[in-house]
Amino acid sequence: MNTQFEFRSAKFPPYDGEEDEINPGVWGRRLAEYFVEKLAAAGIETEAPIAEDWGWYLPVRNERFRLAICCGHQNGDDNEFLCFTDPSTPQVRKGFKKIDVTTELARLTEAIHQILSTDPEIEDLVSSEPH
Repeated sequence: MNTQFEFRSAKFPPYDGEEDEINPGVWGRRLAEYFVEKLAAAGIETEAPIAEDWGWYLPVRNERFRLAICCGHQNGDDNEFLCFTDPSTPQVRKGFKKIDVTTELARLTEAIHQILSTDPEIEDLVSSEPH
């Protein structure tokens, strides 16, 4: 399942001072906010984006297991971005149990792909499985 998305867009420049919240050369708050709005329109509820040292962690409301989109600017040109899901595999462990997350993960990745592929300001979209 393709759970990683790379693309180019000038749509998500950093906020003033955003790099002070995470690491220099890393941003993506506008991208996380974009997903909050677009996913809500697709019927997928999120929580507030969380700043991490590598970018932004966007929790997706889900009762059975942790689910999120991780997103941010990639090293390189100012218009290069990367998003991936957490988890990135169709099974997760919770204690000693394995949980099949295929349905929820597929719904999220399909929504991400639909959002990114239909936005005319997003270019060079490549989706892939994690390495």
